[in-house]
Amino acid sequence: MKFLAFLALSSALLTGCSDLGVKPWERDLLAQEEMNLISDGVEVGLDDHIFFSKEASSGGQGFGGGGCGCN
Repeated sequence: MKFLAFLALSSALLTGCSDLGVKPWERDLLAQEEMNLISDGVEVGLDDHIFFSKEASSGGQGFGGGGCGCN
């Protein structure tokens, strides 16, 4: 009985994180304007300015990579 419980628990743990990430056909839904975390344009501008001031970098908000040129 303990073996079956262990087998059930281990299979649940191993398959619990097997589906991480966004599928390619789901990206168009997540890229819509309504899906933004911050919808206020002024707040987005202030956040970008604070990020630029603290990180000494710009860009990197719309695509992968950062302001350092890394991908």
